[in-house]
Amino acid sequence: MAARTPSTLLRLLRPSLVLRTTTRTFCTIRLPHARTSTLPRRLALSHPSLRPYSSSTPSQPETPASVESAMETITDLYGTAVDEFEMAVEETEKNTTYAAEDRAAAREALDSLMRFYNNVVVEGKDQGLAEEVKRRAGQRIRELEQAVMGLEESVSRGD
Repeated sequence: MAARTPSTLLRLLRPSLVLRTTTRTFCTIRLPHARTSTLPRRLALSHPSLRPYSSSTPSQPETPASVESAMETITDLYGTAVDEFEMAVEETEKNTTYAAEDRAAAREALDSLMRFYNNVVVEGKDQGLAEEVKRRAGQRIRELEQAVMGLEESVSRGD
Protein backbone atom coordinates (compact mmCIF):
# COMPACT_ATOMS: atom_id res chain seq x y z
CA MET A 1 0.00 0.00 0.00
CA ALA A 2 1.35 3.41 -0.94
CA ALA A 3 2.26 5.81 1.84
CA ARG A 4 -0.34 8.48 2.38
CA THR A 5 0.79 12.03 2.89
CA PRO A 6 -1.19 14.37 5.13
CA SER A 7 -2.71 16.13 2.12
CA THR A 8 -3.76 12.75 0.67
CA LEU A 9 -5.46 11.93 3.96
CA LEU A 10 -7.25 15.27 3.90
CA ARG A 11 -8.38 14.57 0.30
CA LEU A 12 -9.80 11.23 1.44
CA LEU A 13 -11.69 12.90 4.24
CA ARG A 14 -13.26 15.70 2.18
CA PRO A 15 -12.56 15.42 -1.57
CA SER A 16 -14.71 18.25 -3.08
CA LEU A 17 -13.63 21.58 -1.59
CA VAL A 18 -10.41 22.82 -3.18
CA LEU A 19 -7.91 24.94 -1.24
CA ARG A 20 -5.58 26.85 -3.54
CA THR A 21 -2.79 29.38 -3.56
CA THR A 22 -1.78 31.34 -6.61
CA THR A 23 0.39 28.54 -8.01
CA ARG A 24 -0.50 25.26 -6.34
CA THR A 25 -3.55 23.24 -5.31
CA PHE A 26 -3.05 22.03 -1.74
CA CYS A 27 -5.90 19.61 -1.38
CA THR A 28 -9.41 18.76 -2.34
CA ILE A 29 -11.99 18.46 0.41
CA ARG A 30 -15.54 17.05 0.38
CA LEU A 31 -18.05 17.51 3.16
CA PRO A 32 -19.24 13.93 3.76
CA HIS A 33 -22.34 15.01 5.63
CA ALA A 34 -23.50 17.59 3.08
CA ARG A 35 -27.04 17.12 1.78
CA THR A 36 -28.29 17.81 -1.71
CA SER A 37 -31.84 18.37 -0.51
CA THR A 38 -33.38 21.83 -0.78
CA LEU A 39 -34.96 21.39 2.64
CA PRO A 40 -33.10 22.91 5.58
CA ARG A 41 -30.99 20.21 7.27
CA ARG A 42 -32.74 20.50 10.64
CA LEU A 43 -36.14 20.11 8.99
CA ALA A 44 -34.99 17.15 6.92
CA LEU A 45 -33.65 15.40 10.02
CA SER A 46 -36.48 16.29 12.37
CA HIS A 47 -39.30 14.49 10.60
CA PRO A 48 -39.00 10.72 9.97
CA SER A 49 -40.99 10.82 6.73
CA LEU A 50 -38.48 13.30 5.26
CA ARG A 51 -35.56 10.85 5.66
CA PRO A 52 -35.77 8.79 2.45
CA TYR A 53 -32.99 6.33 3.26
CA SER A 54 -34.20 5.40 6.73
CA SER A 55 -35.48 1.94 5.85
CA SER A 56 -34.24 -0.04 8.84
CA THR A 57 -36.56 -0.45 11.77
CA PRO A 58 -34.96 -0.19 15.19
CA SER A 59 -35.54 -2.91 17.74
CA GLN A 60 -37.05 -0.39 20.16
CA PRO A 61 -38.89 2.82 19.38
CA GLU A 62 -36.46 5.72 19.44
CA THR A 63 -37.17 9.14 20.83
CA PRO A 64 -36.72 11.67 18.02
CA ALA A 65 -35.61 14.33 20.47
CA SER A 66 -32.89 12.11 21.92
CA VAL A 67 -31.66 11.11 18.44
CA GLU A 68 -31.54 14.75 17.36
CA SER A 69 -29.81 15.75 20.58
CA ALA A 70 -27.19 13.02 20.21
CA MET A 71 -26.65 13.83 16.52
CA GLU A 72 -26.32 17.54 17.24
CA THR A 73 -23.65 16.83 19.85
CA ILE A 74 -21.86 14.40 17.52
CA THR A 75 -22.02 16.92 14.67
CA ASP A 76 -20.49 19.62 16.88
CA LEU A 77 -17.75 17.30 18.14
CA TYR A 78 -17.12 16.02 14.60
CA GLY A 79 -16.82 19.56 13.25
CA THR A 80 -14.31 20.45 15.94
CA ALA A 81 -12.31 17.28 15.30
CA VAL A 82 -12.23 17.88 11.53
CA ASP A 83 -11.13 21.48 12.03
CA GLU A 84 -8.34 20.38 14.37
CA PHE A 85 -7.32 17.67 11.90
CA GLU A 86 -7.20 20.15 9.01
CA MET A 87 -5.03 22.53 11.04
CA ALA A 88 -2.75 19.65 12.01
CA VAL A 89 -2.37 18.58 8.37
CA GLU A 90 -1.57 22.12 7.29
CA GLU A 91 0.99 22.66 10.04
CA THR A 92 2.53 19.23 9.45
CA GLU A 93 2.91 19.90 5.72
CA LYS A 94 4.57 23.23 6.45
CA ASN A 95 6.70 21.56 9.16
CA THR A 96 6.03 24.41 11.59
CA THR A 97 6.79 24.65 15.27
CA TYR A 98 3.11 24.13 16.10
CA ALA A 99 2.67 20.91 14.12
CA ALA A 100 3.11 18.55 17.09
CA GLU A 101 0.72 20.57 19.25
CA ASP A 102 -1.87 20.65 16.48
CA ARG A 103 -1.61 16.88 15.99
CA ALA A 104 -2.11 16.42 19.74
CA ALA A 105 -5.14 18.75 19.62
CA ALA A 106 -6.57 16.75 16.68
CA ARG A 107 -6.10 13.50 18.62
CA GLU A 108 -7.72 15.05 21.70
CA ALA A 109 -10.75 16.25 19.69
CA LEU A 110 -11.08 12.82 18.06
CA ASP A 111 -10.87 11.10 21.46
CA SER A 112 -13.61 13.37 22.79
CA LEU A 113 -15.81 12.52 19.80
CA MET A 114 -15.10 8.79 20.17
CA ARG A 115 -15.93 8.86 23.90
CA PHE A 116 -19.33 10.42 23.26
CA TYR A 117 -20.05 8.16 20.26
CA ASN A 118 -19.12 5.02 22.25
CA ASN A 119 -21.26 6.16 25.19
CA VAL A 120 -24.26 6.38 22.88
CA VAL A 121 -23.62 3.37 20.63
CA VAL A 122 -21.82 0.82 22.82
CA GLU A 123 -22.78 1.66 26.39
CA GLY A 124 -26.18 3.24 25.74
CA LYS A 125 -29.34 1.55 26.99
CA ASP A 126 -31.54 2.63 24.05
CA GLN A 127 -30.80 0.21 21.20
CA GLY A 128 -32.89 2.20 18.72
CA LEU A 129 -30.93 5.35 19.48
CA ALA A 130 -27.65 3.47 19.16
CA GLU A 131 -28.59 2.02 15.76
CA GLU A 132 -29.76 5.36 14.40
CA VAL A 133 -26.65 7.21 15.59
CA LYS A 134 -24.44 4.46 14.20
CA ARG A 135 -26.24 4.60 10.86
CA ARG A 136 -26.02 8.38 10.58
CA ALA A 137 -22.52 9.05 11.92
CA GLY A 138 -20.55 5.81 12.14
CA GLN A 139 -18.91 5.91 8.70
CA ARG A 140 -17.65 9.46 8.84
CA ILE A 141 -16.32 8.98 12.37
CA ARG A 142 -14.39 5.90 11.23
CA GLU A 143 -13.01 7.86 8.25
CA LEU A 144 -11.83 10.66 10.51
CA GLU A 145 -10.28 8.17 12.93
CA GLN A 146 -8.37 6.52 10.07
CA ALA A 147 -7.23 9.91 8.76
CA VAL A 148 -5.88 10.99 12.16
CA MET A 149 -4.13 7.63 12.61
CA GLY A 150 -2.65 7.97 9.11
CA LEU A 151 -1.35 11.45 9.91
CA GLU A 152 0.26 10.19 13.10
CA GLU A 153 1.81 7.22 11.26
CA SER A 154 3.19 9.43 8.47
CA VAL A 155 4.88 11.66 11.04
CA SER A 156 6.34 8.70 12.93
CA ARG A 157 7.77 7.32 9.65
CA GLY A 158 9.15 10.74 8.76
CA ASP A 159 7.11 11.24 5.56
